[in-house]
Amino acid sequence: MRNITTAMRIIYAIFFLCLLSKNAKSQLHQKEAKKLTAFNFSMLSGGTIILQAQLNDFSDTLNFVFDTGSGGISLDSSTAAHFNLVSQKSDKFVKGIAGVKPLFFLNNHTLKLKGLSVEHLDFHINNYDILSNAYGIKIDGVIGSSFLRRYIIKINYNINLIEVFEPGYVKYPKRGIVIKPNFNSLPTFNTTITDNVSSNGEIIFDTGAGLNALLTEDFIVDNNLISPKRKKFTTQAEGLGGKKTMQTTVVSKIQIGPYKFKLVPVYLFKDEFNVIGYPKNLGVIGNDILRRFNLIINYPNQEIHLKPNSHFFDDFDYSYTGLGLYQINGQIRIEDVMPNSPAAKAGVMPDDIVFAVDNNFTQNMQTYKQALQSSGNSVKLLIIRNGEPITIVLQIAHLLQD
Repeated sequence: MRNITTAMRIIYAIFFLCLLSKNAKSQLHQKEAKKLTAFNFSMLSGGTIILQAQLNDFSDTLNFVFDTGSGGISLDSSTAAHFNLVSQKSDKFVKGIAGVKPLFFLNNHTLKLKGLSVEHLDFHINNYDILSNAYGIKIDGVIGSSFLRRYIIKINYNINLIEVFEPGYVKYPKRGIVIKPNFNSLPTFNTTITDNVSSNGEIIFDTGAGLNALLTEDFIVDNNLISPKRKKFTTQAEGLGGKKTMQTTVVSKIQIGPYKFKLVPVYLFKDEFNVIGYPKNLGVIGNDILRRFNLIINYPNQEIHLKPNSHFFDDFDYSYTGLGLYQINGQIRIEDVMPNSPAAKAGVMPDDIVFAVDNNFTQNMQTYKQALQSSGNSVKLLIIRNGEPITIVLQIAHLLQD
C-alpha cells in the first residue's frame, strides 16, 4: 500500500512539473512586451489617479480618472458638449452607487496620451459635475477596461509614473505577488477581511475608488462581520448617479495574499442597485490601499503583480468631520452637514462658504481636505455666511475614539 502511495505521489509530481513546464513554454513563446510610452500622473485625496490626455484632434488637455473599476471608457457630458459631440442613446444601462442610467455613446474616437494614440474607442457619456465639485478640478472622463484590456500597465507610486507596454511576455519583479483576478467583467480577487469574525471572498480591484474599502451592508449583516463595539459614523460619498449616504468605521484587518493591513477605515453602504453584485462580490478595494503597492496590471494575461512600495506603511486617515465640501463656481462651499457630526456640533451649516482653513486662503480643495484629515485635532474655519465672516473651531473626530 505504501509503495502505491509513493507511486501516486511521483505521478502527481511529474504531472505538476509538466504543467509548470507547459506554462513556462507558453510564456517563453510570447514576444517580450515592448514599452510604448511613459508619463506622470497626479493623485488626489484618497489616492485617486488623474491622467491628462486629449481627445481626437482637439488641443484641450483633459483630466481622466484611471479606473480599473470602470467597465469601459467615458466622457463627461459637458466636455462632449464643449466639443459639439453628439452622442447616441443605446439599449444599455450603467449602474452607480446612487442610481441606474441609460447609456449614451460616442463611437469610434481617439484618446491621445503622451506618446500614444488609442484609436477606435467608444466613449459612454456621464455627468461628472459632482466629482469635479468634490475634487476641486474638472473631471473630463474615466479611463477603464476599454483602454486597459489593450495594454500592460505599470504604475509606480513612488514617483507617480505610468508605463504602457504592448501585450507580451513580462518578467515580474522577484518581490511581491502575482494575483490572477477573475476578469469576466471587472477584475475581482480573493481578500480576507477580519473584525468580529474573519470572512473571505471576491472583491473588486478598483483604482478609481478614493478609499480603502467599500463593503456592502448585506455582506456585513450576513457574516456579522463588524464588532458590536465598533462605533459607526454617518458620512457621504460621491459616485455615478450622485451622492450616497453611508457609514464609515474600522475593521481590524484586511489581508491581500500575504500582506496584512491592520485597523483599516472602511465604508459600509446599502447596495440598492446591486452595483457590487453581492454575494458574488463583497465590495471593492480602493486605491488608498492599492497605492501602497507598485502595480503591473496585465489584462491580456489576466494577471496583476503587486509589490510593496515606500507608501506601504503610510498611516491611514481616521479623521471624521461630517462635512460635504464642494467647489462650486470658484467657491468652496459646505453642501452637506451630517447630523450629530463634529461639523454639526461646531455650528457649520449648509451653504456656508469656506474662505480659509487654519489661515490658509488658497481656496485649494485638496489643501483644505488634507487639513481636515488631522484626526483628533481642531482646525479653524473662516466661514462666509450671509455675506458676513464667521470663525468656527472644528474638533475633528478620530474613528478609533469612543
